[in-house]
Amino acid sequence: MEYLLFPGRHHVLTRYQAEFLRRYDATIVWAVTSANHHTTKRNPVPFDRREAAIERLSVAVGIRSLVIGVVDTPPTDDFADVTIKAVEAGTDDEVQLDPSNTVVACSTVEVAKLYEQLGYQVIGVEPEDEPRPWDVLLMVAAGNDDWRKLAHPATVDVFDRYRLDAQIQRCVNDPVVGDDGGLTTTRDYKTYADAFETAADRKWEQIKDFVRPGRILDIGCATGATLQLVDADPRFHESDLIGVEVARHLYAECVHKKEQGLFHNPNVYFYQRNMLGSAVFPARSIDTTLTLALTHEIWSYAAGSRPATVQRFADALYAHTAPGGVWVNSDVCGPGEPERSVVLALDDSDGANPGEPVELEALHDPAGYISGLSTRARFFQFAQDFRRNASVPFEYVERDGKLVLRLADAMDFLTRKDYVDNWLSETHEQFCGLDFAGWSAVAKQAGFTIDPASKAWRNDWVIDNRIAPVASISTVTGEAVDWPDTHQLLIAKR
Repeated sequence: MEYLLFPGRHHVLTRYQAEFLRRYDATIVWAVTSANHHTTKRNPVPFDRREAAIERLSVAVGIRSLVIGVVDTPPTDDFADVTIKAVEAGTDDEVQLDPSNTVVACSTVEVAKLYEQLGYQVIGVEPEDEPRPWDVLLMVAAGNDDWRKLAHPATVDVFDRYRLDAQIQRCVNDPVVGDDGGLTTTRDYKTYADAFETAADRKWEQIKDFVRPGRILDIGCATGATLQLVDADPRFHESDLIGVEVARHLYAECVHKKEQGLFHNPNVYFYQRNMLGSAVFPARSIDTTLTLALTHEIWSYAAGSRPATVQRFADALYAHTAPGGVWVNSDVCGPGEPERSVVLALDDSDGANPGEPVELEALHDPAGYISGLSTRARFFQFAQDFRRNASVPFEYVERDGKLVLRLADAMDFLTRKDYVDNWLSETHEQFCGLDFAGWSAVAKQAGFTIDPASKAWRNDWVIDNRIAPVASISTVTGEAVDWPDTHQLLIAKR
């Protein structure tokens, strides 16, 4: 045997693994899977930190190792073959693994079978009574210091030097972010990325006069498009530009842009972080905080009380804002009279009208199905999905073929009815949870002063092109009701 292939995520190296590997007179090929993932529940430790621990263990134990990063792939029966080819590519084809020169070390039965099907001999690593590496990592996440007794000193050293125990706890215990670093499993991040890129110029025109130079923070920076516009403005050429994005897919695009040289300012930094966790920035250290199309997500994905969560978020922003600094919030908001009872009339001639809403998750093409529905039929589908996904009452009654409901609920549907590509994801979010006065009150309670330029406003293009052609609202006695505000610009100063 020339090589011992050891596939796995290798977040934690254990003392048991070190003693196991010491027995073999072979080059250990560490195929580190999900090497392009970090700060997610499944993969909280970056590849370079994992690689550092492996190299330290190899020196300490006296084994010869090759460390190969394997890009994450969706579940596939070709996993073993993908890993073998990744080793070849990672060594410029110098290392050719095959059943004649390689034995595979793997304790995961399903994965072991994939290598056996390729003809490899597979040997187990940890016996059933021995904690697996993931068990040890969960001990780290739980704050159980006994993990230090099980982890190899190489892992302990790397974790301590880079404070990875805190990062693991933050990632694994995050109540909002999913296993792979996204808000929902159904979100099409390409659609979102395209939308953010398209809207960046318009949003920058709206907010640019309120941005203060210094340390400029964009929370929920998406693809970094707004920070690119800040970067291009000569007023901010000496500022630090900081982007925070919770979604792994969008964060990766930010890093990619920086690597491609799309930022001229050398002081551009990106973090993948949920800002609802522990404080990211020191007190009074940020001159401008931008939140663009973000605060409704803070409200929607709150774990527990939504008002308490958004207040905690605003309090944290105030804490890190420097004296004279500003929080600029541009987002959707609810109408000024959210509880007002209105009658909603919807077009039923612009698509199909099935009798009942369906379970979209069971369909091969949910977007295609939603696209074929009439506006009225979309309402009933929305009601089912919104109640379940956003955990909101969304109450209504039918009266003479029309719908009677809260104005805020009517606008939640009307402003989302055309989001067919991300329908299941969008129905997790409540646009109209707070109106402009409500968001202003949150900022004031945190300690901010509201600038007179702050306002609620109505997106007339959306009204004229998306809503008014297929819907109308009136009072319960039949008088027409003007379309309410749909967005806010909140300038909060310290």
